Order: sequence, then C-alpha cells, then structure tokens
Amino acid sequence: MEIRNKVAIVTGAASGIGQAVAGELAQQGVKAIAIVDMDDAVEDTANDINQVCNRDVAVPFKGDVTDATFRAEVFGKMRQDHGVVSICVPAAGITRDSLAVKVDKESGKSKIYDVEKFRQVTEVNLVAPIYWALEMIAGIAEDRAAHGKRKWHPDETVQGTVIFIGSISSQGNKGQVAYATTKAGLEGAAATLTMEAIFHGVRCGVIHPGFTDTPMVRALGDEFIEKHILPHTQLNRLIRPEEIANAICFMIANSAISGEIWADAGWHPQA
Repeated sequence: MEIRNKVAIVTGAASGIGQAVAGELAQQGVKAIAIVDMDDAVEDTANDINQVCNRDVAVPFKGDVTDATFRAEVFGKMRQDHGVVSICVPAAGITRDSLAVKVDKESGKSKIYDVEKFRQVTEVNLVAPIYWALEMIAGIAEDRAAHGKRKWHPDETVQGTVIFIGSISSQGNKGQVAYATTKAGLEGAAATLTMEAIFHGVRCGVIHPGFTDTPMVRALGDEFIEKHILPHTQLNRLIRPEEIANAICFMIANSAISGEIWADAGWHPQA
C-alpha cells in the first residue's frame, strides 16, 4: 500500500511509539495525519512534525480515545478536510500492573486484582483500538458504496491498513493480567478483521513490540529495567520507538505482510 498522499490517524501520538509512528508516516509523505491524544503535548507534537516536514501535515486532536463521539469527530473532520482515512494505528495504551492475586503476609487474606482497573485497561487497550479500526473500515466501505463499488478486487490498490499495537506481554507476563489480556485480545480482533475487512480492501495486522524506550516503560524504574529486562534481550538495551515505527510503516507499505510481527529484541518472558 502506498503511504504517500494517504490520510492517517494515530492515537496515543503525543509520546512513545505513537509519536514515533506519526513522525515516520509524515516523513514518508502522508497527505495529512491526525495526532490524537488526551495529553496537552499533542499540540507540540503536531507542531514539531510540521516543522520537520516543512508543511502542515499533522493535525492535533485532544480527547479521550474511549469516547465514541470524539472518535467520530476526528474521522469526520479528517474526511471533510483531507479525504477518506486509509491508515489507522491506534497506539494509545495504559498499564495498571499488579499481581492477579496477592496474599497479605500478616492477615493471610488474599486480594484480587481490582475489577475496575481491569475494565479501564480493557477499554483503553482493547475496545478503543478495535473501534478506531472499525470507524476507518466503515468510512472506506461507505466511500466505496458511494462510488458504486462493493467487493474489493485484487486489481484495485489496497484501500486501507490497520496496525494494532500488541505486546510481548500477550504471551503472559507477571503482574500484567489486564494488560496481557488486552494485547492478546488484539490478535483475535485482527485475525477476524483480516477475514472481514478485505471485502472492502482493508488489511489488518499486529506488531508486538518488546520493551521500548517510552514513558510507560521508563516508569518501571532504571533498577527494574537493568535487572529484569536488559539481561534477557539480545540487544541488551531498550528498543527505540523509531525502530518500532519503521517496522509499522513496513507492514503498511508491504501488502504481502499479514498477521503479526514480533519486534521483541530477542526478549521472552521468564517462567
């Protein structure tokens, strides 16, 4: 799929992997890209991208990715001003890490992972990405119908691509029962949408990053990273966000790439 002159949306774009992906897509010539985040830094990110590219390509949108009204507004505004969105990378995500069951040493009573935190992580990491993807697929389907087109044919160009941000934690990771569940869930969503959305010419894939140098990972603390992460990677360093962004753009541009890519720097969960 040609990236140049396409309209893109990236959520979680004010920092980390989302920010790197937005910058890489802009560098590769997208016509316009929505920079979506609930952080005030979304404005600065868009301005930085526009300065680097020397053109007004990045459009900032501040809001909650779990809000359906906000989602519709972003797609509607981008379509009105720039055309049908055909690249979607819903990268917004959160962690609320804790053991699934902990026993208090003094009382002997067990504490189960908070269900409200589980729901929050699920809404942000699983439900929201799927519905940002569905919104794009629906827009492409409607545009095709308006032009008298139904089932996509291989003689046509690919109409759109969704890349979900999975995680190596989808294989299981201590203390991440909610986070790991959501990332594994994206695999099932992508596999299903791969079968359904190609009717409209849309591809879906998942990239599973390893521990990447983002605010989310840095929040674990340098001591934890040095002791529990770096020794178990081939590179003996955190992955750079730009490396993940490069892999995502590769997945978008090469239509022969399907399913999942693991960008884990050789890291695997410990028993």
